[in-house]
Amino acid sequence: MVLMLMISGCEKTLDTPKEPVVDSTLPRIETVRTLADITEIGFEWTPTYGDRVAGYYIYRLDGSKMKKIATINDKYTSHYVDTKLTPDTQYSYRFTTFSEEKRESEPSQIVTANTIGTIESVSFVKAITGLPNRVKIVWKPHAMERVESYIIERNEFKSTKWEEVGKIDGRLNAEYIDAGLKDNYVYRYRVKVKTFDGIVSKPSEIVEAHTKPLPKPITGIQVTNNLPKKIVLNWNPASESDFSHYKIYRSSNSTLFFSFHAKTKSTEFEDLVSDNGKTYYYKVVAVDVDGLESKQQDNPIIGSTLASLTPPIVQSVKHDGRSIYITWSGHENSVKYTVLRESQNKKQSFTGIFESNYNDQDTVPGIEYKYNIIAIDKYGIASKPSDSVIITIPRD
Repeated sequence: MVLMLMISGCEKTLDTPKEPVVDSTLPRIETVRTLADITEIGFEWTPTYGDRVAGYYIYRLDGSKMKKIATINDKYTSHYVDTKLTPDTQYSYRFTTFSEEKRESEPSQIVTANTIGTIESVSFVKAITGLPNRVKIVWKPHAMERVESYIIERNEFKSTKWEEVGKIDGRLNAEYIDAGLKDNYVYRYRVKVKTFDGIVSKPSEIVEAHTKPLPKPITGIQVTNNLPKKIVLNWNPASESDFSHYKIYRSSNSTLFFSFHAKTKSTEFEDLVSDNGKTYYYKVVAVDVDGLESKQQDNPIIGSTLASLTPPIVQSVKHDGRSIYITWSGHENSVKYTVLRESQNKKQSFTGIFESNYNDQDTVPGIEYKYNIIAIDKYGIASKPSDSVIITIPRD
């Protein structure tokens, strides 16, 4: 006989005395059939249609006493479901009939039933290891059609605390990706299932996975300090099989934020700089196909462009009455010089001078001449002008 888990005309008792008045002439319920679920027990009995019967009382053992849990005010009702019970637990009941005067029959024999143990979790679960900043959990969909969702719990390695990190709705869905995790770190997972009526299963077996490690730090970085208008960096190649490219971070100060400057697949990078003697601080990282970057160097690499020469120093300036003769000392890397002359608001320059002296024969007595000397290196980088020297050839 299929037990119908339903109830009609059931309500909590409010008007029955605490100590029942027993009328042994009232019909007694003789047979009660039970059907148990995880948190419910259903009952079925043969209803009593006699004129003296108004309904039924149901009692459940609570400690050492029977406690009334339901009053059924319709004698034609023959089913009742006791809900919100504990899984895998034994419960004991007694049933009585009652009259319009609220007198009760002799109680039935004790009816004992056990709720079913909680449902098992998924039968197969696996954690996919080696993913960047994440772990992928897959499982076999649960066979029970009552399953509404899956609960994913995470436990960090060597910890005893489990934390719910995700919930997937739908019985046939069988995947969860736990993202935003630490690199090269071990995590453990387990899965529970939840039914439409709120029953949560035991946890599944525990599975373990570790996230992908970062690429190894870049080594052997070298940088130039003697090239004009550029700084060249080179380093040892990355060893990862899934290497993608390198990123160069740069700052104008070792204590300031290093911002992204460039990327390259080569182990050499040429940083073009417009200023002479400009210093920059660099850090180089390897990047894999998943976008993971290696750890930056603790100490930045310092590079600079070639500085301009120091200005020449004028040693002497003299005249012979007709021309002006200037000598100077320059930087050892000077390859040529330019002489700047200014007179009567007219400016001139004389280039291609390869010696550290100059004889100006285009002069006029009584006119004031001002001279500055500029040194030029082999890359064409010019120094700042020397200090000015001023001379006038006296008139006769």
